Amino acid sequence: MRAANPLSSPPLASASGIPSVDRVLNLPQFKPLLAQYGRTQVTAAVRKHLDGLRAQAVAGKLAAIDIEDSQLCASVGQQLTDASRLHLRAMFNLSGTVLHTNLGRALLPDEAVQAVVSAMTSPGNLEFDLETGGRGDRDSLVEDILRELTGAEAVTVVNNNAAAVFLMLNALAQKKEVIVSRGELVEIGGAFRVPDIMQRAGAKLVEVGSTNRTHPADYANAINSRSAMLMKVHCSNYAISGFTSSVDVAALAELARPRGVAVTVDLGSGTLLDLTQWGLPNEATVRETIRQGADLVTFSGDKLLGGPQCGIIVGRADLISRIKKNPLKRALRVGKLTLAALEPVLRLYLAPEFLAERLTTLRLLTRPQAQIRAQAERLLPALQKALANRYTVTGEAMFSQIGSGALPVDQLPSHGLVLRADNAGGRRHGRALDRLERALRQLPRPVVGRIASDALWLDCRCLEQHEEASFISQLQELSL
Repeated sequence: MRAANPLSSPPLASASGIPSVDRVLNLPQFKPLLAQYGRTQVTAAVRKHLDGLRAQAVAGKLAAIDIEDSQLCASVGQQLTDASRLHLRAMFNLSGTVLHTNLGRALLPDEAVQAVVSAMTSPGNLEFDLETGGRGDRDSLVEDILRELTGAEAVTVVNNNAAAVFLMLNALAQKKEVIVSRGELVEIGGAFRVPDIMQRAGAKLVEVGSTNRTHPADYANAINSRSAMLMKVHCSNYAISGFTSSVDVAALAELARPRGVAVTVDLGSGTLLDLTQWGLPNEATVRETIRQGADLVTFSGDKLLGGPQCGIIVGRADLISRIKKNPLKRALRVGKLTLAALEPVLRLYLAPEFLAERLTTLRLLTRPQAQIRAQAERLLPALQKALANRYTVTGEAMFSQIGSGALPVDQLPSHGLVLRADNAGGRRHGRALDRLERALRQLPRPVVGRIASDALWLDCRCLEQHEEASFISQLQELSL
């Protein structure tokens, strides 16, 4: 009698052996799935899976094991798990960019998270005046603290900074001229350009100066009866060096006031405190800009400020009043979750001595390189083991960046893990790195690094210490 060949193909099954939908649904193994997902979803998943099995049977490729009860339950269960996974997922940001636009920018501190949970699960005074019992103004929830932090007379909040600029222009400069230096006609992510926003807002752009040099006389010569404002745009996502000159806010205010023209400043990322006290590069603060004579300042809530996505406009009360009366304000306003998150973040700024500890963004930006290096060294053995002999893993010094257009030429000393493909050269080397980068993105909690200089770089700056265990535990699921 011939012994069975252990390397032979598994037994095949025919289409007649595939059970009916009703029989599968009545299997005891399916009771937990029905309790979790409901009969509608499970029935659809079973029908789809059985249709796939029939197609395999017709092709003569259906394995007998695939129609066993336990395998049917496992396959349908996996299908339901995959289908129910949320599209917006938690990730590990090891890209080296702290405020990564594509990964959601600023992470909220615990105080903001708890406030959002409360706002989601109970009614709140979003537009209800608790003193009078009448209708309130949602901006009032953050107005007092923003006035205190910026020195502005009034504030309003919309859904992002591009909306803030658009609303300001539409409310104050529709069918009028706005004078901007050519060196400040920036393009932000997604090909959104200042001239395009201005055109959509109904304002006429008047360019003055040159790309690298603009003088006070350029603005003065452009002002006329049709001028609504002198607008200064903070070049947060690029830098021009060499033979350059620009006009500061104070000089613009001196030009504009006698002529009845407003001075507005788009600070972009916007910061409320001097960053140099934490060893970070200098960035103009909102308070400084107001003090220098800006009538209105716009900035983001989810960049250097470290809060939720929103656009904030602060400045003169009469101009803010006109902006709030614009019908577009309602279309661009923020909801209760944004305001719930914004207020506790702003309150952290009232105690600046604790800010680097309590504000997540500032804590990540100011992490000491020695601390990050120690973390990389703890992770290195686990990653080496997961990659076996296919890749070389080394701990190396590297540089992070702030991101989201903030301080584009400044880098932060950091440390992390560098992965290089073994025994591969040329295109094979590149394909091996692409395969590894893709495998990391396909983990239960995706890991995002960056490929540069023939290696995959994993910067540990944004990996919190309490996340190390979950990062390591899922490495065993790497599929290369």
